[in-house]
Amino acid sequence: MKAPAIIARKAHLDTLAISLLLGCCLFWGLQQVLIKATIAEMPPMFQASLRLVGATALLWLWCWWRNIPLFNRDASLRAGLLAGALFSAEFACIYGGLQYTSASRLTVFLYTSPFWVAVLVPIWVKSERLRGMQWIGLLFAFIAVVFALREGFAGGAAATAGGDLLGLMAGMMWGLTTVVIRATGLSKVSAEKLLFYQLTVSALALPLLSLALGEVWVWQFSPFAITSLLLQTVIGAFASYLAWMWMLGRYPATKISVFVFFTPLFALLFGALGLHESVTPGLLAALATVAAGIVLVNRKPAAR
Repeated sequence: MKAPAIIARKAHLDTLAISLLLGCCLFWGLQQVLIKATIAEMPPMFQASLRLVGATALLWLWCWWRNIPLFNRDASLRAGLLAGALFSAEFACIYGGLQYTSASRLTVFLYTSPFWVAVLVPIWVKSERLRGMQWIGLLFAFIAVVFALREGFAGGAAATAGGDLLGLMAGMMWGLTTVVIRATGLSKVSAEKLLFYQLTVSALALPLLSLALGEVWVWQFSPFAITSLLLQTVIGAFASYLAWMWMLGRYPATKISVFVFFTPLFALLFGALGLHESVTPGLLAALATVAAGIVLVNRKPAAR
């Protein structure tokens, strides 16, 4: 039997990783706006269900075409089901929360996930412990995000405590999913199998949740809703998450996760384009602060 290939892990982010991360964050910033806009036509859990079922089918076809095994015994089942359950809870919180709060406000709470990762991953993975300057960079990035979204905090009439709490819970679930991946054998399985666990569990759980909540499954969609769902499925739940899982297996999770702070800022930019909101000097300053924070987190230790 052919021995499985050993995945070479890197200590720092290279050009490929940074490019993929920025591309993912760019789309994820758009994605929150798409979900929010589509809820008017599709109930949230039903929308999430269609997206996740479609992405599961796409991933299965990808693996069949690439001859990537998904059902081989590698002792990853228990951890995979746990990651899938956390992933399901995250999406239930995101789609549910967007009913009650604005997309920008929920995004602030969702992207607290790097803090869960930074605090918890080093407990099991000692090599990923952050140093003092890196913690300062992480703090800079978070302060910049809150500063950039201060208008949403101050004047978001649609925001409610329930939606905010769901957004915070979604961020926690995302962070805990990353912790499970890095602290268990899941870090050794293929990116495709890792994503398959999460999508499959979610594709089974979210339709049941939709039915339990009494959502009406309407099958007549506008061209916008169809386009939104296709983008969420093909680019969001399939391509971008597959790239994310691939990077988690090859790069430090703490340094990857800090890049997600770009997503709320991209969400604001898409809001400005779609809703004709002005891009203020404060937003530009926040973007620069986030970039500075990411530089600090990714600084190589001084040679001794």
